[in-house]
Parts: sequence; C-alpha cells; structure tokens
Amino acid sequence: MSEGVEAAAARSVEESGEAGSPELWDAAGRAASAFAALRSVLDRHVVAHDEVKQALLLALATREHIYIEGPPGTAKTRISELTAQASDLEFFFYQLHRDTRLAELVGDVVLERRTVDQGEQIHQRIEPGGLLTAEICVLDDVSRAPGEALNVLLRILNERRFGAQPIPLMTAIATGNPMDDEYYNEPLDPANLDRFALQLRVHGLVQTAADAAAELIDRFASGEVVERPEPVPVIGRAELDAAYSLLPSVAVPRPVRVALLEFLRSLVVEHGCDETNSLLTDRSFLVKAVKLARARALLDGRVEVGLEDLDLLRWMTTFRVPQEVAEIVPNLILRASGR
Repeated sequence: MSEGVEAAAARSVEESGEAGSPELWDAAGRAASAFAALRSVLDRHVVAHDEVKQALLLALATREHIYIEGPPGTAKTRISELTAQASDLEFFFYQLHRDTRLAELVGDVVLERRTVDQGEQIHQRIEPGGLLTAEICVLDDVSRAPGEALNVLLRILNERRFGAQPIPLMTAIATGNPMDDEYYNEPLDPANLDRFALQLRVHGLVQTAADAAAELIDRFASGEVVERPEPVPVIGRAELDAAYSLLPSVAVPRPVRVALLEFLRSLVVEHGCDETNSLLTDRSFLVKAVKLARARALLDGRVEVGLEDLDLLRWMTTFRVPQEVAEIVPNLILRASGR
C-alpha cells in the first residue's frame, strides 16, 4: 500500500466506524436483490461477458449512458436488448443506418395548416415518440448515423431534453462495430463518446474464451439458451428510483478518494495522458466516477465504497486514453489502491 493511501486509511478508521444506519443497510439489501434479479436474467440468456453485464447494471443504477463496441455476433445487441426488456420501463430500440433521419428517432413529423393574418401557413411539429418517450433505449450501430442526426441524438442524450422539453430517458445503451476499415464505420469523436460514462469493448467467445464457447454450445443444444428470448420484467421504475435515491447516502471514505486521485495522477504524470491524446474530464472522473463507485457498492449490498469498487475505472477509460495505456489500466488501479 502506498504511503498516501495507508495514511488515509488510518485517518478514516479514526474518524468513523462502520457507515450507515440499519435502515440504510436494509434499503441497500433490497436494492442489491432487485438488481440481482436482473443479473440472473442476463446470466440465463447470455453466456460469459460478465464485465458487460456488470457495467449495464451500473448504467441503470446511476442513470448514465453506456457504449459497447465489438464485432458483429458478439452478443452486444442481445445483452442490451435483454437488459431493456427485463426492466419494466418504456423501451425504444432503433438500428441506425447511413440514411437515418431525425424524425425516425424522436417521433412523427406532423404538418398542420394554421390561419394567420396574411392567410394560411403550413406548420411542422414533432409528435413525440421513440427517444422522446422512452425511459430506456438501445441504439444499435450508433456510429452509422449521419452527422446531422447523430449530433442531435447525442445532444438529446447529454441534456435529456428536446428543445425546451425534458424527456423521461434514464439510460441509453449504444452499440457499435470496431472502427476498422473492414466495418466501414466512421469513428465517433472523443467528445461525442464522452456522452457515455461507461465504455466497453467486447470480443467473441471463439477467440477469447474456449470454456465459455463450449458452455454456449451445450446450453444452446439443450434448449436452455434460445435465439429470441422473451424475458419477463424483473425490475421496475420503483426499484430503480429507490436505488438511485440511495446513492448519495453511500459513504466514500478518504482512502478511496485518495486512490482515485492517485490513479488519475499516474495517467497524467507517468503515462502522458493530456488534452492532446486523452479525455479525462472533471465531469467524468471527479463526479461520475464517484457516483458509479457508490452504485457498485450498493449493488453488492454495501453502504460504503471500497477500494475494490475502483475497478470500474477500466470501463471508463477504454476509449478515453490511448489504447496502450488502457491495456494497463487494471494494473494502475491496483497500484493506486494499494492492492
């Protein structure tokens, strides 16, 4: 353990005992049970991809957006759809394409004839639908959207409003293929990707997990895993609201705060992550990282963040730092937290 983290840990023990009232612990247990039911649905229908499952639960618990990138056929859309379907929320799914028009995402264009002093005018308005009425949405192949539609889409995700009108959207799950020439994708601008607090890269089981590949074959052959599952919703708005309201009550002890800052220091000072090659914003890493760490503790039934909860930082840095740095982030987290 580094000297800074060790000293902070000692001060934390002196300052307070175990955090949280019995009522808070009970509420945390209920929240953990609700999300465990959703995780059970994902495990029933999707083999492996544990990190993606964990990150999706965190996105729902914190009302943040998540971006999942991987080659076709690696279950990214399946996991995303299952998460949405197993949540008893208003759901919108859309597969973006090169000719996507804004109206396809936000509702129908309605033309109205209006009488004015000079005669009549044809007025255009949007009848809200799609993204504007959904509480959770899956945006498949998001990088394929043309610039105009993509810019408005990302602004809606960021502001959670359309014009002056707030929308009920809680979480957007976006998927995309790798930015390689063979997939004919235009890379998303880093500032656009920053709309997604959580960012993951997935790989196929054939290439990376022989045991999991064998398990998938066995479970599909037995009929346990089917191509088009229809899960029953297991978590609803009430449970999600209750969990979200608990987040500010989850304690973030000093050792965790010190370790987070040490991790960021190592990225900037030791690995040269600056404005020219990285996107380490205050919003993402000084605010949202803390919120996500609180959620990770809560989903484990705890009311205090532990150093192990900082492991989620690897799901925040995937596309925000150079790839060679992202590959060693797990080791940097362990070192910063003294584990």
